[in-house]
Amino acid sequence: MKEILIGTAAAMFFAVTFILNRSMELSGGSWIWSSSLRFLFMFPFLLLIVLFRRSCTQVLQEIIQRPLPWFIWSFVGFFLFYAPLTYAAALGPGWLVAGTWQLTIVAGALLAPLFFRTAETPGGTVKVRHKIQGRALGISFVILGGVALIQLQQADQLSASSLVIGVLPVVIAAFAYPLGNRKMMEVCGGRLDTFQRVFGMTLASLPFWLLLGIFGLFTAGPPSSSQLLQTFIVAVCSGVIATTLFFIATDRVKKDQQKLAAVEATQSAQIVFVVAGEVLLLSAPLPNGLAVLGLIVIIFGMSLHSYGTFKTGTRTQYGNHSAKKERNA
Repeated sequence: MKEILIGTAAAMFFAVTFILNRSMELSGGSWIWSSSLRFLFMFPFLLLIVLFRRSCTQVLQEIIQRPLPWFIWSFVGFFLFYAPLTYAAALGPGWLVAGTWQLTIVAGALLAPLFFRTAETPGGTVKVRHKIQGRALGISFVILGGVALIQLQQADQLSASSLVIGVLPVVIAAFAYPLGNRKMMEVCGGRLDTFQRVFGMTLASLPFWLLLGIFGLFTAGPPSSSQLLQTFIVAVCSGVIATTLFFIATDRVKKDQQKLAAVEATQSAQIVFVVAGEVLLLSAPLPNGLAVLGLIVIIFGMSLHSYGTFKTGTRTQYGNHSAKKERNA
C-alpha cells in the first residue's frame, strides 16, 4: 500500500530530529540553539505555505481575537515540548530519547479527563468530560514497560540522579505536546486546518524562541556554522517534509479506519531509523539485548494502540449504521 510507504518515509524524516540533535551535542553545540533555531527556520516555510494557500489572514484574525490562549497553549505545545527534548539529547543517545518519547501515548490517555465532548440530553446539549479508557491505558503501560527496558541499558553507565535528569525532560515534553495541541484544537474550534494551526502556534511561540536564542547568545555564544546547517536540516526534514508526508498519507486513507490505523502505526518505525542512523552516522554502540527487547515492546504496544483505534472506529460505524436502519424501519 502506497500510504504505508509514505507514512514510513515520514517516520524516517522525523527520525532526523533525534539523530541530528544528538550529533550537535556531541560536536559541542548547545541544546539552546538546537531547539530555538528549528522553529526560527520553520517559520518562513510555514509562512510560504499559508500564503500560497491564501489562508494567512484567517490565522492572524484568530490570534488577534484570542491572543492569551494562543500564547499559553503554543508555549505548552511547542516550547515545553521541544526545549526539554533537545535538552535530553545532551544527556543520552538519540534512540534512548526517541524511545522514551513514546511516553506521549501514555500521556494522551491520562489527559483525557481534561477535555469535554458535547452530548444531547432531555434537558438540552451538555458538556461531558471524557473518561480514561482502561484498555487504552493498559496498552500504554505495555509501552511504558518497553521504555523501562531501554533505560536499563544506561543504568550501569549513569547514576540514578543522572538517569532521572535525562528522563524527566522527556516526560515533561511527552505531556506538554498532546496537551498544548489538543487545547489549541479546542481554541480553533475547527475553523483552521492543520497547516494554519501549526503556523499559528509557531508564530505565537516565536517570542519564546527569540528569548531563548538571546539567552543562548550570552551563555553559550553564537551557534557554529555546522549547527546552523544541522538545525536547518532538522527544520526542513522534520518540521516541513515529515509533517507534510504524514498528512498526505493520513488524508489519503481518512475514510478507511483500518488503513488509517496502519498508517499511524508506521510512526513507531522512528525508533528503528534512529538506532540505524546513530550507528551508521555517529558510530554509536548498538543497543544491547534488553534495549532491543524494549524497542520491540514499544513497537508492539503502538501497533496494539492502532488496532484498538481501528476496532473502536469499526464498532462506531457499525453502531451508527444499525441505528440508521432502525430509524428507517
